[in-house]
Amino acid sequence: MSGITKEMTIGEILRKNPDVAPVLMDAGMHCLGCPSAQGESLEEAAMVHGIDIDALMKAIEEV
Repeated sequence: MSGITKEMTIGEILRKNPDVAPVLMDAGMHCLGCPSAQGESLEEAAMVHGIDIDALMKAIEEV
């Protein structure tokens, strides 16, 4: 989806497009409502979870 960047927080992304939630869950990001989801960028969260940010962004863009 256009307009979603890896610099956005998970909370921002979900407010912009709630349909991204299953993509994040499938990638291993199960705590979408936790405080970290409001404070760290998608790129930071991907790094913490050992997820390839480029592959994740590609999956998000397909939503």
